[in-house]
Amino acid sequence: MAFLTLTTRDGTPWVPKYLLSIDMNACIGCGRCFKVCTQAVLKMMGLNEDNEMCDPEDDDDDSNRKVMIIENAGLCIGCESCATVCGKKAQTHGPMPVAA
Repeated sequence: MAFLTLTTRDGTPWVPKYLLSIDMNACIGCGRCFKVCTQAVLKMMGLNEDNEMCDPEDDDDDSNRKVMIIENAGLCIGCESCATVCGKKAQTHGPMPVAA
């Protein structure tokens, strides 16, 4: 299977690995990935006692903990900066297959 391959400025081939998923059980909601992502891919959300998503910005916030979610997957450029700073390795990245 062939994957999207780009070229760096010095001509080195580079295969971008895009953010595919975030493991909600591993994510501790520290926000490091959110801070390094320059593409607005991620969003912080709360989880209540029933493990349902809720907005942590609400005044009547009943979240027990916070986790990161993928809000705009199409904006990911495949740089993997978010994975570099994730101490829990909660993210899964992968290359984009291309038609032959």
